[in-house]
Order: sequence, then C-alpha cells, then structure tokens
Amino acid sequence: MAVPTAARATLAQQRIETPSWAYANSGTRFKVFAQPGVPRDPWEKIADAATVHRLTGVAPTVALHIPWDRVEDYAKLSAYAAEQGVELGAINSNVFQDPDYKLGSVTNPDARIRRKAIDHLLECVDVMDATGSRDLKLWFSDGTNYPGQDNIRARQDRLAEALREVYDRLGDDQRMLLEYKLFEPAFYTTDVPDWGTSYAHCVELGEKATVCIDTGHHAPGTNIEFIVAFLLRANKLGAFDFNSRFYADDDLMVGAADPFQLFRIMYEIVSAGALAPEAGIAFMLDQCHNIEAKIPAIIRSVLNVQEATAKALLVDADALAAAQRSGDVLGANAVLMDAYATDVRPLLREVRADMGIDPDPIAAYHASGYQKRIEADRVGGTQAGWGA
Repeated sequence: MAVPTAARATLAQQRIETPSWAYANSGTRFKVFAQPGVPRDPWEKIADAATVHRLTGVAPTVALHIPWDRVEDYAKLSAYAAEQGVELGAINSNVFQDPDYKLGSVTNPDARIRRKAIDHLLECVDVMDATGSRDLKLWFSDGTNYPGQDNIRARQDRLAEALREVYDRLGDDQRMLLEYKLFEPAFYTTDVPDWGTSYAHCVELGEKATVCIDTGHHAPGTNIEFIVAFLLRANKLGAFDFNSRFYADDDLMVGAADPFQLFRIMYEIVSAGALAPEAGIAFMLDQCHNIEAKIPAIIRSVLNVQEATAKALLVDADALAAAQRSGDVLGANAVLMDAYATDVRPLLREVRADMGIDPDPIAAYHASGYQKRIEADRVGGTQAGWGA
C-alpha cells in the first residue's frame, strides 16, 4: 500500500507522554515486586523517560505525580529535564492515599478534610506555574460503599465547589483534565464514575476544563470510540490515559488486550484531524508495569500507539465516505479492516530511520547497556513506588 508523504510526516511528529510513576515499582493490592534499577527520585525517573524519547523520537514529555514527585526546586527539575531532551508534562494530583481521605477528599462530609484536599490541588497548580506545565489532571477515588452512607447530591455539590475553586486558580494557558473511573475503591457510588459526569462538570466550569479518557475505566463492552467522537464534537476531549484491561482497571500496556479497539480510537482521532499537537489533545500513557521490565514495556506501549495510528492514517477516507453514503455496510467495514490488517511495522521502521534513530527501539535499548548501568548505579536508597 502506498503511504502518503503527509502520513509519514504525521507519524514523525506524533507526541506521546509517558508517566513518571510507570518507571517506579508498582503492583496489585496484594504485592509490589521490586525491580533492580528502578528510579529512586524524580530525577532518575526523568532520565528514564528521556531514554524512551531518545529511542522512540515521539515521547518528549513526562508527567509528574504530586506528592510522589515532589521536589524543593521545580524550576531546577524542569531545567534538568530540558538538559535530558524532554519537558515536564501534566501534573497529577493525589487525594487518595492520605488516611484522612478514607471517606473521600473533596466530597468528604468533613469540611476540614475537603479544605485539605483542595489545598493540595491548588499546590499542584503552583507546581504547574513553576514547571510551565499546561495540564492539571484530576482523579478522585471519592465515593461510597453502602446505600445511605452519604448524600449523593450533596457530594456532587461539594465536588462542583472544589472544582470551581481550582478552576478559577488556573492561568490563562492552563487547563483542567477531569478523569473518571467506573468503580474502585468506591463500590456503591463513585463521585466521578463516567465520561458523562466528567463532561457535565467540565461544561459547567468552562472552556479550560476538559475530559480525560482512561481506556481502562469503563464497563465491559463500552464503545470507547463513541465517547471519543462525542467529546471531539463537543470540543471537550482534553487527553487520554492509555492502557489496556481484560477485566477492570488492569493498567496493562496499551494495545495488549484489544489492539483493534486502540485502532478504532485512533481512527476517530485521525478522521477528526485531532492528532496534531495544535489540536490540544494530550496522548498520555497511564500504566503499571508490575511483572515486566519497566522501560522496555513503556517503549512497547509507545510503539503500540504508533502502530494503531499508522493504520488509522492508512484508512481510505474517500472510499469509506462513498461506501457510507451509498449504504454499503460491508464495503465500509472492509475499508476499515483493510487498513487494520496492514502490517505497518516496515513503514514505522522507515519513519524512524528518516528521523535518525534506530528502526528497532526495543533492540536498541537492549544493545545500549542502559539497563545494566542503572542496575549498577542505583544501589542503595529507597526505590520510588506507591507501596503495597
């Protein structure tokens, strides 16, 4: 299949943000398995993220998580990132690990605890100011486990009030990304359980509030590409948290469980002309590599997004539109399936070669000796991770 020059250029300019926490130790509710060479601080996380960018050419930003990545001098951290060839991306808040948040953070019945949570969110905006970050990403574990535990409407009021205070603190070039999750750790009601709830709050807040779609945060069988299309049409899609799930929020490598779904999502993005950085959508990974090596897994995820994007760019838009206009159901489906069935790996190897990087990033990583160096250098101290 002939590949348009524009498609090659688009692939070379793709941008995928990696998360600092994915380089650290993680696990299930039952156990965290430590790995040798895991970063001990944000500086080492950035060094790993910069390695991924050097090998893939399309991962120039790394997201931070506060307080996991809290430092005394964020300007110094930003300068270090620049020296490494990357920039600091979204700032992620954490209002789910403090004991005070057992019954919720910004929706907690206790006004003192709500104030504490909001103050943390405002601290994250301060971090944005210091790092030059555009995006504040919010996820709330808030919810209830039992009927009658709390007033559902009152919790939505508290949520709206907290979001408004934080929204009003944002600068002109900053925005809020409101994530959602169907369940866990709240099992009766979750205060932001789905894209519709996130969307409703974002509409109420204003143009600087947008929805973040986490691809692992939906009920089984949910048509995620419909959500993508709807939010694109409403100009309310701000970001993705890419990962895979077999059952719930598995946080596996993106494309591992359902690569066809990832292709369908990326086709909606491509068909809407929303892939370019100026479209404003942040394509971020949000994954936990519990049993696999961290950096190769992140590289593999970046490659999976690239492959899905390349296939989406190969869809014959004219043929698809003609089949749709004529009501040719099978013909329209065949156009999509032809693109999906295309082996785009040779194309991406060519794109990387044209970019001046190794066509095989995984092989290049193993040949670089980086893993052996960090295992030898990062001895002693406390490895980064969220514990379990």
